[in-house]
Amino acid sequence: MTYQADLKLFIDGAWRSGEGRDVHTVVNPVTGSGIADVPYATAADLDEALAASERAWPEWRAMDVEKRGSILRKAAKLLRERAEAIGAILTQEQGKPIAEAKAEVLGSAQLFDWYAEDAKRDYGRTLVRPAGQLSRVIRQPVGPVATFTPWNFPIYLLAKKVAAALAAGCTVISRPPHETPGCTTELFRALADAGIPAGVAQLVHGEADLVSRTLIASRTIRKVSFTGSTAVGKHLMKLCADSMTRVTMELGGHAPVLIFDDCDLEKTLDMVVPQKFRNAGQVCVSPTRFYVQESIYEPFLEGFAARTAKVTVGDGLAAETRMGPLANARRPDAVGALVDDARAKGARVLAGGERGDQGFFFQPTLLADVTNEAKIMNEEPFGPVAVTRAFSTFDEVIAEANRLPFGLAAFAFTENGRRANLLGDALESGMVGINTFAISVADAPFGGVKDSGFGSEGGKEGLESYQVVKAIHQA
Repeated sequence: MTYQADLKLFIDGAWRSGEGRDVHTVVNPVTGSGIADVPYATAADLDEALAASERAWPEWRAMDVEKRGSILRKAAKLLRERAEAIGAILTQEQGKPIAEAKAEVLGSAQLFDWYAEDAKRDYGRTLVRPAGQLSRVIRQPVGPVATFTPWNFPIYLLAKKVAAALAAGCTVISRPPHETPGCTTELFRALADAGIPAGVAQLVHGEADLVSRTLIASRTIRKVSFTGSTAVGKHLMKLCADSMTRVTMELGGHAPVLIFDDCDLEKTLDMVVPQKFRNAGQVCVSPTRFYVQESIYEPFLEGFAARTAKVTVGDGLAAETRMGPLANARRPDAVGALVDDARAKGARVLAGGERGDQGFFFQPTLLADVTNEAKIMNEEPFGPVAVTRAFSTFDEVIAEANRLPFGLAAFAFTENGRRANLLGDALESGMVGINTFAISVADAPFGGVKDSGFGSEGGKEGLESYQVVKAIHQA
């Protein structure tokens, strides 16, 4: 299939191509070869985007919420109509299987629909006061927003930010990842074709440091929303501190999975193995540290290894592929180094453990008996590697699950209702899935604690993150 992305910047309602601008080569991770060039925004482009965002904000925030919503709903409709084509672009840029890519586009459309409607339910409240007095609390849009998103779910994570910000009445300047410029451009093309006013939503491909420093340093930007690594998130927070710019940070994780001996083992294995290797493990909430109760540890390993061996790895455009390559040239070496370190420290390799012969592939991998001294037990692998060890008691496994400074997602499998209630309270995580991995949905908050960030996207909380609170008192 031919790569058919039209790579441009979208600034002040106009598409801009590469004339006079530096370009970056987009690489297909299946082959490691370049497939297109994306133009990078200049400093002048960024200044124009900032001016347009500030100019467009008063009219956009004043627009009737139903009219704003109608634009978002039309963009959602266009995304659904174009899901096949956009999914193919996403797969060729990022590597995930085409079915996953198409599902991501459809999930992004759902976010636009959700926030188009949720903005209508932003009621505020009236306080109790003596007769003749009035005190009320309202929420208003924070102002122009800058968003920075990663390559693992390039459309969905962008839509989570853009849809909520636009619904709240903010204008948005987005810098997507350089690995996946085509699919993210198509999201903004849907907004443009839906009739978004000039300056309200803008897309600036570009060098990360230049774009982030320029946008964050501007007094125009009132809010920054970032999804990515903890290290980069902390760096951006330092930049935001100088101007007291509000931030939402959805950062790294290292999700524990607690497997108790009363679970339905076969059903659990059928759930956890596909989830582990979804998007080649490049998921911030990917199940990674598997703690399995002693009595079922060996049967769990046997079932996991057998299912892992059946995962079909290949080009994401092939219908039979269940796991594609990693997204860029850095990832196979990074994942391989973690696997080698674990092996050197006593871990058993029960499946995989090696990189592929071409492109950016790495085998689906299962490691057993991994100690806390291994780097992979302390650093997020962000790849197709499951690490396992046995546990005995509830208190022991909770301590292990909460040991790291990360707290984005945690999962548990048990048929004991009382234990399930205790797990929900005891796990230090922004999201907990018990007998399910369905934790990223439009109507629920998504976010972490500790070094996994703060603030939420999704649900009512996602809209509120782009608003400020105002109390109005009248006597």
